[in-house]
Amino acid sequence: MRQWIIAGVLAALCVAGTAWLALSPRPTPPPPLRVLLIPADGGTESGTLADYRPIFDAVARRTGLSFDLKVAQSYGGVVEAMCNNAADIAFVGSVTYLQAQKRGCAELLAVAVKSGRSVYYSGLFVRGDSPVRSIDDLRGKRIAFGDVNSTSAFIFPVAMLLDAGIDPVRDLSAVRMTGTHANSLAALINGQVDAAALSFDSYDKAVRANVPRARDLRVIARSEPIPYPPLAANMRLAPALRSRLRDAFEKIDRTPGITPEMIRGYGGARVDGYVGHVPADHFFPATRKMAQVTPALKGEMLRKSAERAVR
Repeated sequence: MRQWIIAGVLAALCVAGTAWLALSPRPTPPPPLRVLLIPADGGTESGTLADYRPIFDAVARRTGLSFDLKVAQSYGGVVEAMCNNAADIAFVGSVTYLQAQKRGCAELLAVAVKSGRSVYYSGLFVRGDSPVRSIDDLRGKRIAFGDVNSTSAFIFPVAMLLDAGIDPVRDLSAVRMTGTHANSLAALINGQVDAAALSFDSYDKAVRANVPRARDLRVIARSEPIPYPPLAANMRLAPALRSRLRDAFEKIDRTPGITPEMIRGYGGARVDGYVGHVPADHFFPATRKMAQVTPALKGEMLRKSAERAVR
């Protein structure tokens, strides 16, 4: 009899536990991490999103986290979003990253590696039939630049002009600020400018996409190696979460089920993997160019660009 009583009590407890579990609210999954991308290239918001969705899908598969990807209107908008806690993770240029880091808003999360290096290049391009053969021939010409905070579409190309003894305010006939690499490329192809400053990654992407007449363009100057555009984490994220994300990026190329096609970087190009720990001097070249292209010079070039627009 006693055994029957014990069995009955256990059965009742089991039923009660099952009912409690059924009535208890399930834990709410955390909201997706907000990812903001600079409008580096792609020409369209959907194109930029397509560049980075594969790698974030891969990290989501490894970590179980989810990500909400959006594209900013400007490079400066990404810095403000990080510092105003409107973004958790950002894909930025080196200069943009240094701006956010200086304000205490961001720390390095991961940098892509391709062929053992984390660098890329900027260039000055002209049309194939242009008489311009070298950077010295750009005096008196019209040049398109991207966003004023873009590392490869403004800072490094302007520094290249300065190094060649060309004052971009005094010696160019017109400055056009287009906002993106793709817009600068289009301005050059359509004959609105004589030269355009953009990254080789953006140019290569245009060639892969068979943009009309992109293959006919010619390079007249190539920059020194530029630190690859990093992914940055908002400093407000918990240190454990930042560490978890960094670990996921660093091991993504060795994660079962992740295909090489998912490991993408700037411009949607396939890369070998990511590193989350880089030497302290990795961004020194960008720091040096930032110092060379002073805020005063930026202001003068913006004014020159606005004057042209009014004419």
